[in-house]
Amino acid sequence: MEQRSILLIEDDRDLRDLIAQALAFTGRYTVHVAEDGEAGLEAVYQARPHCIIMDVKMPRLNGFQLVRILRGDPDTQEIPLVILSALVQDHEVFTGLSSGADRYLLKPVKLHILLTTIQDVLLVSEHDRLQRMRDLVDSSNQDTLQHPTKPTDEG
Repeated sequence: MEQRSILLIEDDRDLRDLIAQALAFTGRYTVHVAEDGEAGLEAVYQARPHCIIMDVKMPRLNGFQLVRILRGDPDTQEIPLVILSALVQDHEVFTGLSSGADRYLLKPVKLHILLTTIQDVLLVSEHDRLQRMRDLVDSSNQDTLQHPTKPTDEG
């Protein structure tokens, strides 16, 4: 079985090392790491990973920005992207998914959930990824139609 490469972009060194070691220990993945969004972006073009796992709150380039950059580049738009974040608010999760991430996992994450998520996103086709994005936008538009913002008296 061919080893897949994973790029882990995480600014917390201890967490980055822990996750990288756990993924490498499975024997299924070659793991590359980067300590922030800018270093991660450079590593994407050097390592050409099969999947990217990233934090949101990072120096120099945050995870939401990085997702949008990667989805906007034809050379990287098909790479599965997983956000792993401590940001738990619904609007933060929505921002991550609507930016183009395939999954949004909350820290702390159990290793078996991370491994299952990686396996799942590696199987997602570009067509399915685009359809999920359309469904997410449609769902958001439906919510807006059902719960319109009330006009204020301020002029």
